[in-house]
Amino acid sequence: MPGPLLPCPRRPQDPDERIRGWYENDLGWATVPGTPVRLIAGRRFDVLDVPAAAGYAALRRLAPGRAPVAVRGQRMWLLVAAGSAEELPGVLRWLEWGGLPLDITAIGAGGTIEAPLPPGPPGAGLPGQGVGVRGPSPWGPEARRPEGPAQGAAVWLRPPGAGCEVDASLPTVSALSALSALPTPGATGGAPDLVRLVDTVATECHRVRLRRAGAQPLAFS
Repeated sequence: MPGPLLPCPRRPQDPDERIRGWYENDLGWATVPGTPVRLIAGRRFDVLDVPAAAGYAALRRLAPGRAPVAVRGQRMWLLVAAGSAEELPGVLRWLEWGGLPLDITAIGAGGTIEAPLPPGPPGAGLPGQGVGVRGPSPWGPEARRPEGPAQGAAVWLRPPGAGCEVDASLPTVSALSALSALPTPGATGGAPDLVRLVDTVATECHRVRLRRAGAQPLAFS
């Protein structure tokens, strides 16, 4: 008499599929088919791509917030509300930053970014979980300055929350921004509106550019 049928051993899930599942199932964010996993901008969020040095300085000046922030190498990605990429040129002109090379790029509809490794405690089953230093952050207690599992890999400095909480945390252009003075950097409150965020980041990008220009030797020296 034949013995009981044994279930076939489960094949370990591909790390990229686990990452994709976290974004699609837990956050409801769309991804691009293929490897490595990439996130589609312009639907749930847009991205401000800025120099990391300027980004860290800007975060120290802004009040604590909840908007997700990621870093990849020498670049920082600040997630903002969908549609903000189209608003950026007008906001920069309104703030009188429009004529300067600030090295700020907006990624919106039609764009993608590399999916940062999901955060979480070690042993939780997702690649990259446990990455980062837990401790005080310039933009709130939950943020992490990444040590990085691999050179150049994108990691979350401030990871996104679940579901619709992310949408509510993203900076956007508020009606009051164009009618009133900009809030004072460092004031308490929630996530900054897009105008205040862009103004702070642009200021720090300009400072980084001036420092780099001052460090270069003169052509006739």
